[in-house]
Amino acid sequence: MEIRNGSKEAGPKARNGGSRAAIVAAAERLFLERGFGAVSMDELAETAGVARRTLYNQFSSKEEIFREMLRRLSGQLEDAFPSGVETQGDVEDVLRLVARMILELHRHPEYLGFLRMVVADSRQFPWIAEAFATIMDPQTERLVRYLAHLTALDILDCRNPMLAAHQFIGMLNELSLWPWMMGREGLPVSTEDAVEETIRMFLQRYRRPQSKGHGDAVNSSLRQDI
Repeated sequence: MEIRNGSKEAGPKARNGGSRAAIVAAAERLFLERGFGAVSMDELAETAGVARRTLYNQFSSKEEIFREMLRRLSGQLEDAFPSGVETQGDVEDVLRLVARMILELHRHPEYLGFLRMVVADSRQFPWIAEAFATIMDPQTERLVRYLAHLTALDILDCRNPMLAAHQFIGMLNELSLWPWMMGREGLPVSTEDAVEETIRMFLQRYRRPQSKGHGDAVNSSLRQDI
């Protein structure tokens, strides 16, 4: 760490941390621009501004660097989908929050670049797709559990909660993710319309008729069980 108004140099731990961060930043830039397979460790060291020996002291391979990138992406996803979302109101409120979070994630260039790289390189390096799935699947599984729980409470009728979760996410991806992936700017419809119409279609298919006063009991159960 640089000390202001002083002459002391950064310690080894701080320098190592800075080198590691610089290497990951260089990898993100090069991998996303050219693909995982087209980048060498020497190029990573040069772009990061570190010696080749320093690079190998921090990471033994490109795969290890990629997995570090995945760990950081996982942290970003956890921030985007904080715990407790499932208890924030009735089913419309919760689905609205989830939908807006998904659409906001689609606006992050780093996420889209990462996804493009996974799609492009997973045929040559199948482990990339598997590693990417390990950080994405838990977020989908949260929605699956939520839909299954509401089905158990007779609020929804999702005989296959996994299918229902993917249908909900898929409607948003069709409007938002895939246009962004193909380089188009913005949604073909407003964000609000995308969210509200997706929820409307989903609940027309899966919501059971509700009795008055049932919502409070559902929210109480969600807070206890999810």
